[in-house]
Amino acid sequence: MRYSRDMIGYGPRTPDPQWPGNARIAVQIVINYEEGGENSVEHGDAASEAFLSEIIGCQPWPGQRHWNMESIYDYGARAGFWRLHRLLKDVPVTVYGVATALERAPEQVAAMQEAGWEIATHGYKWIDYRDIPREVEAEHIARAVELHTRVTGERPRGFYQGRTSMNTVGLGCEEGGFEYLADTIADDLPYWHVHNGKPQLMVPYTMDANDMRFSSGQGFGTGVEFFDYLRDSFDVLYAEGEAGAPKMMSIGLHCRLAGRPGRAMAVKRFLDHARNHEGVWFATRLDIARHWAGTHPWQPRPRPSQMERAAFVETFGGIYEHSPWIAERVWDGEMGAIHDTAAGLAARMAQVFRSASDEERLAVLLAHPDLAGKLAAAKRLTADSTAEQASAGLDSLTDAERAEFDRLNTAYVEKHGFPFIIAVRDHDKPGIMAAMRRRIDNDTATERVEAERQVSRIGALRLQQMLGSN
Repeated sequence: MRYSRDMIGYGPRTPDPQWPGNARIAVQIVINYEEGGENSVEHGDAASEAFLSEIIGCQPWPGQRHWNMESIYDYGARAGFWRLHRLLKDVPVTVYGVATALERAPEQVAAMQEAGWEIATHGYKWIDYRDIPREVEAEHIARAVELHTRVTGERPRGFYQGRTSMNTVGLGCEEGGFEYLADTIADDLPYWHVHNGKPQLMVPYTMDANDMRFSSGQGFGTGVEFFDYLRDSFDVLYAEGEAGAPKMMSIGLHCRLAGRPGRAMAVKRFLDHARNHEGVWFATRLDIARHWAGTHPWQPRPRPSQMERAAFVETFGGIYEHSPWIAERVWDGEMGAIHDTAAGLAARMAQVFRSASDEERLAVLLAHPDLAGKLAAAKRLTADSTAEQASAGLDSLTDAERAEFDRLNTAYVEKHGFPFIIAVRDHDKPGIMAAMRRRIDNDTATERVEAERQVSRIGALRLQQMLGSN
């Protein structure tokens, strides 16, 4: 089974985004323009809208217009947009514009363009695509791009569907004209997603630093709470940037929500807070996407989870000495992005080794050669074992050292029934000799546990050599 989700991302060491001016943080503000694109019988839908409004617990009205719901959306277009525009007209902003909503908002679109804001597509209609057939959603994306282009004069370069289906991201990749997709909340930095062998840049969005939580029972109750959350998010990310790991902060606003007076004040206070710091880059999502693509272009890398079985076993079958069955079982099990790193693949191989029978694990131990033994002298070690023993100087022993290794190897095997095993890359020659003398006196049960631990450690070091430390 191939697991599609990437559960490792950048891992513990995030890349330096190298934001312009060596900024410590990139702040990205989104205004969602959905008013006039929501569910409504006047828009040809089966029922009224019931999502992201002041009406808690609202349900769709089949076949009927919902006056209060429509009025809430109307407020966003009539008043909320203009309040946010006055606050943010001098700030780089990305608008997520629903195509049918933009078509019904010529003055708002003109104001967006006059402010120099990016207008990305928020899909054709502001509806839930969860159960929409793939071909219908694909048609809607194409119609969104076409209508967006007619309304604004240029095609959108970014795409955020919002109320997604399982097909949305794939369809966005396949459309072919988007410089970034935003239907992800998986990171604090952009990242490359591969779909059908082709890379697509993802610029993550946010559900937490988002005014949509004013319409949620577990969300913000007042503008003060919203500001506090935005400030704290900014302060943590800014501190990470000062420490050498800059990030991106996304903020999501809606005209009918943050455009209300008591909430707009939170936006103003946040702007004042952010502007009081040096090294803050306010940017559109397209600015960020183009910067990332130029600074961190897609780089193909080995992906063990995507290899064919035969190639995988050929490549990794020797990680555990003369035991390709471990690689076979790894490939036959669940594999995903987490196993495309040295540490992740090593952990999976160790898990398979530990779950094997006692007889199988013992066979792995017996497959290991003696240190500086007859096989080494005859140059009959595997390439990995040859390199490992040479790294500790075991290929250049004095006669006395070789005799002592032979004596210890023989005594160890006679007592425990398997060769002495140690990850030699962790030790030098004197350290290995000392470990042999110390461990030979262990009881066999204790030594069996230690030998198996060393086998897994050897595998991890070999994978690190092959795939790098990340």
